[in-house]
Amino acid sequence: MKTSVKYLLIFLLTALLFTGCSSNNEVQSQSNIFTYNNSVIGDNSAVIAIINHLQHNKEFKEISLQTKEEPYGMTITYNELEATELEKEYKETAIYNATFLFALIENAEWVTFKFGDENDEYKLSKEDLQTAFDKPLSDFTNEEEVTTFVQKQLKDENKINQLFLQ
Repeated sequence: MKTSVKYLLIFLLTALLFTGCSSNNEVQSQSNIFTYNNSVIGDNSAVIAIINHLQHNKEFKEISLQTKEEPYGMTITYNELEATELEKEYKETAIYNATFLFALIENAEWVTFKFGDENDEYKLSKEDLQTAFDKPLSDFTNEEEVTTFVQKQLKDENKINQLFLQ
């Protein structure tokens, strides 16, 4: 009798282990950044969740949301990034992250990125980014599409620099 109880317990523990692992994989596959599509600036938990999916999320320090009056926007502060060409990395991160933020947060009109102790600051507006890209950012439907598009845009150094002259 003791042996059959022992085997039953081992079977149940094994089944529980496999069930737990499969549900964990299901949760991971559902952690797609586009589950936050159509978010709004006022939903700070959604905004932070989006930031946690973006480039340099480990260096994310704080966020300040402008929700009292239009145009709505945000200031995102990061700790200093590690890169050989810091200014280029800051600009590319700002463009990449802003594209996702504007694509997913329907009422976001501007975002300012501050990097490091020096607070190197880069501000982008949704309108300027859409004009430079010649594409409405709300047209994107998935993460891969945005990533591929932004990587293509980042190859044009003139376009990158033009965005930050305004």
